[in-house]
Amino acid sequence: MLGGHLCTPTLWAMQCAALTDVVDCMPLSLTDGVSMAELAQSVLRRAPERFSLAALSMGGHVAMEIMRQAPDRVERLALIDTRADVDSPERLKTRVDDDVMVKNEGFSALVDLLPGRWMLPAHAAIPHLRQLVIDMAMETGLEGRHRQLQALLGRIDSRASLATISCPTLVMCGRQDLANPVWMHEEMAKLVPAAQLQIIEDCGHLSPVEQPVAVSSALRSWLHVAPNLT
Repeated sequence: MLGGHLCTPTLWAMQCAALTDVVDCMPLSLTDGVSMAELAQSVLRRAPERFSLAALSMGGHVAMEIMRQAPDRVERLALIDTRADVDSPERLKTRVDDDVMVKNEGFSALVDLLPGRWMLPAHAAIPHLRQLVIDMAMETGLEGRHRQLQALLGRIDSRASLATISCPTLVMCGRQDLANPVWMHEEMAKLVPAAQLQIIEDCGHLSPVEQPVAVSSALRSWLHVAPNLT
């Protein structure tokens, strides 16, 4: 299980609990590399020889790199609230603006914005969900953010390689994901052969914590799809 930018393994806590009867969950952090290639290698070193791979947002970019480096090791793939392209000019401007904020006001000023930026307003207003997002970002820290940004800014457009994915693939996102909207997932699902597309209702960018029951249910069904063992 690979989380997003400024997320920690805590992102997957509810899925780990819900799926404990069918799978051994291994949520991993993504701070020990400054490129998608380095992060993919780090995951491959820690993972079993064969594994199912669920990845959200930035984790999805790492997952797509893993599919280029070692596709034979992945039994199933779930791409969640992610995208396959590179940053748009608008996204790049937001990153620059965030850097200015961090320099002038401190890291915590940016962190305070993240719940509202990533979740539905109704979810961002729930105290324990808001605090969960803040805690994950603070645990990742300023140096972790810097390393992750290097990887994000240096990533390639993965759309051309999606057609080579042959394992059972779930493409899933929140209906109201503003960071990586539904149309991006529809595009990915069309590019991955025989991919299944699932939209989670009443949900923003952090579907595992915003709609944990729906996400766990979708992952349970995905885990019961027979893997490609060729």
